[in-house]
Amino acid sequence: MRLSRRNSPGRGSVGAVATLATVAPLFLGTEPLPSVFYWVCMLMGLGILIAAAGVIRSATAQRRQVAVPSPPSALSVT
Repeated sequence: MRLSRRNSPGRGSVGAVATLATVAPLFLGTEPLPSVFYWVCMLMGLGILIAAAGVIRSATAQRRQVAVPSPPSALSVT
């Protein structure tokens, strides 16, 4: 079974993990992480934007495919 690019985790996953890692010390009462982690959290928004662009691209392609008229079918007259 071959994994395609669509099924592989993207930048949004990295950003989500970084967000959890950044917020966890606030709840656990430990030292906050370095500011680099806060910048990595920005990847979550980028991943969401890339996913939304893919959905819009797929929807427009599907709309174009439906808009193409199909050849007329032969109607039988009895």
